[in-house]
Amino acid sequence: MSAASKEPVRYERQGPVAVVTLDRPEYRNAQNSAMTYALDRAFYRAADDDEVRVVVLAGAGKHFSAGHDIGTPDRDAHLPFERTASLWWDHSDKAGAESRYARESEVYLGMCRRWRELPKPMIASVQGACVAGGLMLAWVCDLIVASDDAFFADPVVRMGIPGVEYFAHPWVMPPRIAKEFLFTGDRMPAQRAYEVGMVNRVVPRAELAEQSLALAARIAEMPRMGLALTKRAVNQAEDLQGMHTGMDSVFGLHHLAHAHNAETAADSLGGITIGSLKEAAAQKAVQ
Repeated sequence: MSAASKEPVRYERQGPVAVVTLDRPEYRNAQNSAMTYALDRAFYRAADDDEVRVVVLAGAGKHFSAGHDIGTPDRDAHLPFERTASLWWDHSDKAGAESRYARESEVYLGMCRRWRELPKPMIASVQGACVAGGLMLAWVCDLIVASDDAFFADPVVRMGIPGVEYFAHPWVMPPRIAKEFLFTGDRMPAQRAYEVGMVNRVVPRAELAEQSLALAARIAEMPRMGLALTKRAVNQAEDLQGMHTGMDSVFGLHHLAHAHNAETAADSLGGITIGSLKEAAAQKAVQ
C-alpha cells in the first residue's frame, strides 16, 4: 500500500478508550488535508460511541507531529474537500487571500475549535517533535502526557507569521514565556513545558503509551455527563478570559502576514521551506 493510499489516521477501541493515531510516520505525521479530515471523522466516531468515555490522540513513529504539510509528495492544500467545520465556500477554485482564508478557516481554526468542544476528555500522548501545527492538535486536548524526549516549538515567526492559526499560546503558558517561545522559535523540552504548565505529565519514552492509557482509564471511571459538563465549564472560563476573541483577532494578523509575504516574498510562507526550517534548527543546535 502506498503512502498516498494508506489511511492517514488509525482508530481503535481499548475498552472505554478510543485511541486515535496520526499515521504518516514517514513524514513525521505532517498534517495534509486528508489527515485533517480523517481526524475529524475519528473524533465524531468517538463522540457518537456511547462505550467511549475518553479519547487518546497519539502519533505513530518517532514524532507526534512536525506540523502542517508544506512539502511532502501528498500535500493536497489545492484540492477540494467536503467542508464540515465552517460555512466558508470551497477554497480550491479561488485565488490569493480568498483561497487561503477560506481554507484555513475550515481546516485549522474551525476544526480545532470544534475538536476542543468534543464532549469527552481528550489526552494528547506526545513524543518527539510537536511543532507548529502539531501544537494545535495537542492544545485542543484537555490533558497532555509527554515523553521525556518530546519537544515543542512554533518556528513560524521565521515566515513573518505571528504563530500558528490556533493561537492558544498565551493561555497554555504564561504570556512572557509565550513571547520567548515565539520570538526565538526555540524548542521547549518536555520538562520545561511541564514547569510552565503546558504539559500535565512527563514520562519515560518507553512508558508513554502505557501511562497515557492508564490515565485515560482512570478518567473513564467518572460519570460521562459529569466529565462533559466539567470540560465545558473550564472551556467557558478560558473563553471568558478572552481565548475565543483573542484567536479571532490573531487569525486576522496571521492572514495579513500571509498576504504581505505573497506581495513581497517568494510565496505566502515567505519562501520558507521544510529544508530551511531544518537548517535553522541545526544551526541553533550547533550554537
